[in-house]
Amino acid sequence: MAVNIFKNARGFWTSIVLAVIFGVIMQFLITGGTLNAFYVNTLFFIGINIILAVSLHLIIGITGQFSIGHAGFLAVGAYASAIITMKLQLPFWLGIMTGGVAAAIAGLIIGIPTLRLKGDYLAIATLGFGEIVRIVFLNMDYVGGASGMTVSHLTTWPWLFGCVLLTILVIVNFTNSTYGRACISIRENEIAADAMGINTTYYKVTAFVIGSFFAGIAGALYAHNFYIIQPTNFGFLKSFDILIFVVLGGLGSMSGAMIAAIFLTIISTFLQSYPEVRMVIYSLVLIIMMIYRPQGLLGTREITSFLKAGKSAKGGVNSDSKNTVA
Repeated sequence: MAVNIFKNARGFWTSIVLAVIFGVIMQFLITGGTLNAFYVNTLFFIGINIILAVSLHLIIGITGQFSIGHAGFLAVGAYASAIITMKLQLPFWLGIMTGGVAAAIAGLIIGIPTLRLKGDYLAIATLGFGEIVRIVFLNMDYVGGASGMTVSHLTTWPWLFGCVLLTILVIVNFTNSTYGRACISIRENEIAADAMGINTTYYKVTAFVIGSFFAGIAGALYAHNFYIIQPTNFGFLKSFDILIFVVLGGLGSMSGAMIAAIFLTIISTFLQSYPEVRMVIYSLVLIIMMIYRPQGLLGTREITSFLKAGKSAKGGVNSDSKNTVA
């Protein structure tokens, strides 16, 4: 047991070190001008979409709650942070935290009554929430209404990379905790989990609030990556885009959701020059994927499980060869 814990800790810290090295290299490439504005913007889009995909993965992939109102929490975080930085002239870090907390509060308010619902009913309720948020901001003169709100470009690579890393670390540790195990049991069989004494509503709301919090963080970064935000940026199609990341990557696979977010963001960005066929190609990719790989890219497995399986197979071959020689 002690050896396994040591190996897990060693793998964890190795991943952290590699991630930090990647972040530092990207920072040097950005500040040195090696990456032009197009590639930098694409990189920022990928980071924001990873946060959105991982946060929704916790709600749908881990807890099994079919939510399609994630754009609503994105909007709450975006506008809350913009108000902090532009209206109140407060620091950007406070705007990020305010965006996350505001989205978490919204998640708590909507989560308590709606998470008693299941399946299609929950999906409709969360979709309605997303549309309510959009309409509220559309008619709120304080934030510019339909014309939008001007926002300073404050999102930098260190802030974005730090938020992405924090999101992944928190949700991985939550998933591996007793809370995460309870959420997985709810996903597998909510009736059985309830019969075993698990407070299903409590755990569903907890996962929903955490996912909403990080969606708000993504909203703050999203708002300050442009010079204007409008309610039309947060329609129900945005919620479906985020949902596609999770479904295409594989329900229950966080690394799958991240890979799908990177893949689809790159496709969408490089097809901007072809607006007539962009959505056709984008849709064909999804249709072909669902036909030949309906469980998603990684299914319910993480990419680390494939690496471990490869090492085990290699170790098995070596041991067999040794036995043969003996």
